[in-house]
Amino acid sequence: MNVSDLLSYCMNKPGAEQSVHSDWKGTQVKIDDVLFALLHYVDGRPAVALKTTPALADLLREEHKDVVPSEHLNKSHWSTLLLDGSLKDSQIYYLVDASWQQALNTKTAH
Repeated sequence: MNVSDLLSYCMNKPGAEQSVHSDWKGTQVKIDDVLFALLHYVDGRPAVALKTTPALADLLREEHKDVVPSEHLNKSHWSTLLLDGSLKDSQIYYLVDASWQQALNTKTAH
């Protein structure tokens, strides 16, 4: 999986908007100002930070060495997935969908 393919997938989500976060040197993808993906590089490796439930975050980190707590975000909800690691593309797409759905739920709850 590469960053440009994943960014295209994220931007195809209804309401998705992208911006650059200069402090984190990453591309934020939001829906109505609610972040659902942060594409960036970790030690030169392509990565994406995605929001999950704390239980899913723990499970992913236990099962995949390429899933770690996100450096700049709430570590109990946000995980960074290394895109050149062991996760299958289908797993990454599923987690993007779940993160987008959580952002959508956050948006509609306000």
